[in-house]
Amino acid sequence: MWRSVVTRRACLNIHPGGPKLHSVQNPLPSPPQVPHNQILFSTHLFSPKKKIPFLQNPRFFSQDSRDPLIDDLIGPQIGSPFSQSDENFDGLIHEEDSIFDENPVSVRSELDSEYSSSLAFDESTPGNPMKEGFDDNLVDDKVVEEDEIAEVDFEKLESVLSLLQSRSCKSADRSLESSLDEMDLTVNEEFVVRVVETPLVPGENLIAFFKWASKKPKFLVSTRSVHALVRAISSILRKKDAYALWDLINEIGEKENGVLNAEILNELISLFSKLGKAKAGFDVFNKFGDFGCLADAETYYYTIEALCRRSFFDWACSVCDSMKSAGELPENEKVGKIISFLCKGSKAEDAHSVYLLAKEKNRSPPRSSVNFLIISLCQGDETVRLALDMLEDFSGEERKYSIKPFSSVIGGLCRIKDVEGAKNLLFKMIDSGPPPGNAVFNSVINGFSKTGDMEEARKMMKLMETRGLKPDVYTYSVIMSGYAKGGEMDEACKVLAEAKTQHTKLSPVTYHTLIRGYCKLEEYDKALELLREMKEYGVQPNADEYNKMIQSLCLKALDWGKAEKLLEEMKESGLHLNAITKSLVRAVKEMEEEEVGSGEVVEAA
Repeated sequence: MWRSVVTRRACLNIHPGGPKLHSVQNPLPSPPQVPHNQILFSTHLFSPKKKIPFLQNPRFFSQDSRDPLIDDLIGPQIGSPFSQSDENFDGLIHEEDSIFDENPVSVRSELDSEYSSSLAFDESTPGNPMKEGFDDNLVDDKVVEEDEIAEVDFEKLESVLSLLQSRSCKSADRSLESSLDEMDLTVNEEFVVRVVETPLVPGENLIAFFKWASKKPKFLVSTRSVHALVRAISSILRKKDAYALWDLINEIGEKENGVLNAEILNELISLFSKLGKAKAGFDVFNKFGDFGCLADAETYYYTIEALCRRSFFDWACSVCDSMKSAGELPENEKVGKIISFLCKGSKAEDAHSVYLLAKEKNRSPPRSSVNFLIISLCQGDETVRLALDMLEDFSGEERKYSIKPFSSVIGGLCRIKDVEGAKNLLFKMIDSGPPPGNAVFNSVINGFSKTGDMEEARKMMKLMETRGLKPDVYTYSVIMSGYAKGGEMDEACKVLAEAKTQHTKLSPVTYHTLIRGYCKLEEYDKALELLREMKEYGVQPNADEYNKMIQSLCLKALDWGKAEKLLEEMKESGLHLNAITKSLVRAVKEMEEEEVGSGEVVEAA
């Protein structure tokens, strides 16, 4: 009778939406109904991490439904407004004719016919609450416990931490192991992780403790514990600790399968990178296959960063090749850093291949890194056209403010004498941006001047003026240089006259271009006239200007007299002529005097 009632009550508690029981056919007033699962099995009796021995209740083995133990538990266990002093409730509990007595009691459900079959439980039926809820944990006379969770003895934990924190790093490992052995510790994963994650513990002691713990039979080296150790050592940043940790990781990788992963090794590579130990980081990278780990995007980034920081750019390029083969790329910011690292190491082509991979995977490196790559590509004659192709990726507002990479490409095209390509790019800039400035026009004008196409050079200067830009001194100097190279000194002088009207002060380079042109034509008088004009126009000739002029007079005109006058002017201006040029003037003078003397002797004879 007792078990049937408990069974029906348990079913109704499990299915709160199920049938409601009619009141007991008893003349006594009905007390507030309290679920039996709260009366007999209070939740605090089954709190996790506690072992509760099962106490046999005599009511399960007796015909008497009354039990003092249960009566005592009802009051304090139930948050009910009824107290034990309530006469009705107290009478209900102690009444001989209670529902727990063996007297026949009629208990019917409002839907008895519908649920009658569900109230008869078969112990073999899956989901049987009596089978699952009671038989496994309560019926057997065994200790009740849920899933075992590793417990930590905090007193011993504090003792271990006190030992590790106060111990000198220079002490012998054997002495530390002996001290740990004397503590009679129960070592498990949770205990080790708590020790390792505690700050202010020397890295050497953490590694020694981990080695000691790994020899204990109850502690199995796990990914979690190793990762915690690596993070702890990485926060300390000591080279000795880092190498000792790498030795330990090597041992674990050789003995344990599946413990190490890419995240652990990546953190170790990053540690060596911060310490400036690129070779050690590269060794970790090369061990991925031996440890059964697959390199990811972060692996490649940290390894390339470590190698480029120490200028091992060839090794970094080999890692880049592996990264491209694997098709792995880190986030946009890190892709940009890889590109910048390689460009600083004059590996612009390798950086360009990384850029192409990023473009293929719809990645967008920072614009500063892309600009740096374009500028680096323009420095090599073979890679200028790669930079030109990259300009096609600029659009919209981004293109309007990218004058530096565009001007670099134009300068590179002019350097490799592809002036027409530079001119076409200039027109694209006028149409779509960024708007070209004086520097861009000067590059194209200089390119045409060097090739001798002075007509195109003059057209570019006119186009420059139509866009509201004023040709500067450099523009005029470049055009004069082109005319002087071609021997068209009259046209060069016309440009000089135009420059005087536009600028109040010219540069020494402007006059030097014309003086060199006249000396090339051996018109030294006009060259000296320009030299004097420089002073009148407020442009002071430098020592190099005088030096080249004196050398031309001595070597080609053999006019040491004018050379000496220039030497005196230099002294007055506070300039000093180098010893070689002075010796040249004396040699020419002595040679002329010898010729004059030998001629007089011949006439006298």
